[in-house]
Amino acid sequence: MLLEIRDLEVRYGGIRAVKGIALEVAQGELVCLIGANGAGKSSTLKAICGLAPVHAGSVRYDGAEIARARVHELPRRGLVTVPEGRGIFPQLTVQENLAMGAYARGGGDPEPQYASFPRLKERRRQIAGTLSGGEQQMLAMARALMSRPRLLLLDEPSMGLAPLMVAKIFEIVREIASRGVTILLVEQNARLALELASRGYVMESGAITLAGESAKLLADPRVREAYLGETPG
Repeated sequence: MLLEIRDLEVRYGGIRAVKGIALEVAQGELVCLIGANGAGKSSTLKAICGLAPVHAGSVRYDGAEIARARVHELPRRGLVTVPEGRGIFPQLTVQENLAMGAYARGGGDPEPQYASFPRLKERRRQIAGTLSGGEQQMLAMARALMSRPRLLLLDEPSMGLAPLMVAKIFEIVREIASRGVTILLVEQNARLALELASRGYVMESGAITLAGESAKLLADPRVREAYLGETPG
């Protein structure tokens, strides 16, 4: 397994945000983690990439324990995050943001990203903070890809976007996965996430309550009622 999580617990003071979960992602897989807002999904992702304190448990990436690794070391090892809220550098241009993404791995050519994100090429000299929300999400993803990730963590990429842009972002995620990049996708839009991923985990109140192949989760009455807005017939 490229990513193995065992008995992971994340606490903020006395609050247990993540309650001893287990999760794994194999090389080349696209796996999703779905759940309502506040379920603990983002805390799980932050724990993986060193941005949330791991109170207990193990996070292993490529066979090595990373639960307490330094944040800046992980992109150099191929573990890259596109955070919730995108985390772009708003005062820099598109081109400068991409250069920052390449920095951790010793530089890189932005042209492959411009080929995948032609809208960014048109705006490469534009200040990133003036881009639309969808364009900023594209920039955050392109910047992450400049680091040549082996494992890409995507935290709520559809948040705050119009439906047409959401569809475009998910097309891009599918295309990234087709290149062999391993992806762990955290997403509130359960239907889109499960239609895209091969496997999924359902998280509620800090715990994993369901896990399995995406097709089976899509057919599960509990998922259909809680996350797809369907009532049992």
